[in-house]
Amino acid sequence: MVPGGGWAKGYNLNPSRAFPTPDCPQMAHHKYHHDEEEDLGPSKSAMKRASKALQDLGAELAELGKERLAKVPIDEDLRDAVKDYQRFTAHEAKRRQLQYIGRLMRNVDPEPIRAALDAFKGVSAVETAKMHRLENMRTLLLEDEKFLHSIAETYPGADLQQLRVLRRNAIKEKEQNKPPRAYRELFRLLREIEEGAATRDDELEGEGEE
Repeated sequence: MVPGGGWAKGYNLNPSRAFPTPDCPQMAHHKYHHDEEEDLGPSKSAMKRASKALQDLGAELAELGKERLAKVPIDEDLRDAVKDYQRFTAHEAKRRQLQYIGRLMRNVDPEPIRAALDAFKGVSAVETAKMHRLENMRTLLLEDEKFLHSIAETYPGADLQQLRVLRRNAIKEKEQNKPPRAYRELFRLLREIEEGAATRDDELEGEGEE
């Protein structure tokens, strides 16, 4: 007891169990385990997920076409491995080669590869949306010639006479079961009209910035 009552701070209530000192075996054992916990690396599950992500990235890389593959920043070993995968035809050979690509992926920085693949997907998404929009325009025009007024409002420079001729020819082709030449030409012309309008908008925007 200390004067005024109460126990002194740090007083051992059980003398038979002495407090360990910093240099005693108990403290050394405790410090060892504490340091060991701090030095633990990624868990096995985290490492497994990372390995799977690299394998998936390698598999996606292996499905690229020749032109896109040439644009991806990878070393020659990985590039050759992908080319070999694409050259193989036997299922088992392709499976083993894909595993090899997965192993090579462990030694590369995946971020530039992932960025390149994401860029390809972005371009593809834009092109797909554009194609669907043009197909919808063609369908609406074939269903009703009055849709030309909407095209004229949206694209002031559009060749409405040529669109009208192609529309009539496309309808005749379908009625007579002929090859859809005018039908395809109609799509091509609509695409040119849209691209021409986009180019003019870019030019006007550039002039405004000057």
